[in-house]
Amino acid sequence: MTVAAAIHPEALRDAVAAALGDKVASIGVVLGEVTLTVSSANYVDAMRTLRDAPACRFEQLIDLCGMDYSAYRDTVWVGSRYCVVSQLLSVSLNQRLRVKVFCDDDDFPVVASVSDLWNSAGWYEREAFDLYGIVFDGHADLRRILTDYGFIGHPFRKDFPLSGHVEMRYDEELRRVVYQPVSIEPRDVTPRIIREDNYGGLH
Repeated sequence: MTVAAAIHPEALRDAVAAALGDKVASIGVVLGEVTLTVSSANYVDAMRTLRDAPACRFEQLIDLCGMDYSAYRDTVWVGSRYCVVSQLLSVSLNQRLRVKVFCDDDDFPVVASVSDLWNSAGWYEREAFDLYGIVFDGHADLRRILTDYGFIGHPFRKDFPLSGHVEMRYDEELRRVVYQPVSIEPRDVTPRIIREDNYGGLH
């Protein structure tokens, strides 16, 4: 089996832009990687085209995650808060693509599921739902996958408290697991700064 030579990022950018046409919200090359942004309205159609178009042929979705941009780089973020980021791989053409889609509603983030296009999206989308609260419309089994079924909130959101909302413990008298409000006092942790002169000149 021969492996196709990797396509130049600028050539891939142009091929993807040509295949998607007006479905492209933005596309560019950063640090040698092509990143495409599409609107939520065009998301599924764009992803299907990326899978099937001869110049794209992204047969595999190798990762999908959520993002919360509300405190991005410690600056004021302008735009939608929640984003879904997918990493696509074309084995046959030896090329990779990052795809971003922003949720239209910050209070109830929803995007379409692509689990019908790539089976691998099923668990990834459940993880993004669990950790960020992003709902994937059309997903056949959208349940929490990492946290407990009784877990409150979504722990990767930037406004989720470090100590959480509830704690779980085993009650000897009731002989079962119980949930109760967090009893840990919140505290600020300031990292200790280690300076070069503390090493006594050792290099």
